[in-house]
Amino acid sequence: MSREDAASKRSVDVVVLTMNDRDHEFRAAMASVLAQEDVDLQLVIVGNGVAPDYVPAGARAVTLATNTGIPEGRNVGAKAASAGAEFVLFFDNDAVLPDPRTLAQLIAEFDRHPTAAYVQPRIADPSTGETLRRWVPRLRAGDARRSGVVTVMAEGVVLIRRADFEAAGGWPGHFFLFHEGIDLSWRLWDLGRTGWYAGDIEVHHPATNPARHGPFYRMVARNRVWVARRRLPAPLVPVYLAAWVVISVWRFRSSGNLGVWFRGFAEGLRGGQGERRPMSWRTVWRLTRAGRPPII
Repeated sequence: MSREDAASKRSVDVVVLTMNDRDHEFRAAMASVLAQEDVDLQLVIVGNGVAPDYVPAGARAVTLATNTGIPEGRNVGAKAASAGAEFVLFFDNDAVLPDPRTLAQLIAEFDRHPTAAYVQPRIADPSTGETLRRWVPRLRAGDARRSGVVTVMAEGVVLIRRADFEAAGGWPGHFFLFHEGIDLSWRLWDLGRTGWYAGDIEVHHPATNPARHGPFYRMVARNRVWVARRRLPAPLVPVYLAAWVVISVWRFRSSGNLGVWFRGFAEGLRGGQGERRPMSWRTVWRLTRAGRPPII
């Protein structure tokens, strides 16, 4: 490879969290990352409360003394990586990039959509080909292969311009788990940026149920309140929360966990959301024009 070819490669920091509980899946994920072509990669593995038991040659490892949660672990990984990379890929440790040019294809989407702060590929289960509803970051999710501007993200596999990520302040670390992508997406939009969903670029991830996590119902309710109180103009906060009470009662009515959900909702109302920095009304209008007013 010539010096000119090496210099033309786009740079990506890849941040992956591990708790040493998915050895086979984790190794497959790392192999798919390291097989990427035509990009300059730095891989950072963050052990969330553990020392990583597998670190590929050339990767950087960070050990956190306790499990800080997913968003803060990702913040730590992004800071530990080289600040000079153009992009940061946040990547679940059981995901797989099925094509060695997946990252190069995602970067090409940024060139085609220069206002985009982040690009999310289509996530599909490797066994069934199914793309879960929650992986499609728009309200009309019937055709998961349809690309377009989006206002939220599926946090598990997303490529973000580092400059925009840092300008937005990173992930809300204290969320621990759930809805951190809404908070970050809204902040990126409030910077005047957009998001892009590349429905024709596929990555693999097993179709698991997020309710398998013990604190699911409490944290999705608490963090929903926190997102609203942190990012919405005051008149929209009660509208957003009322809408999500109705939606959540309908979704979880048969789960037997509505009591847990409402306790999480009350926890969010008691505070702890952190800095309040509401989006501008101009951003509200831009989100609405993009197809998802920030009340749903």
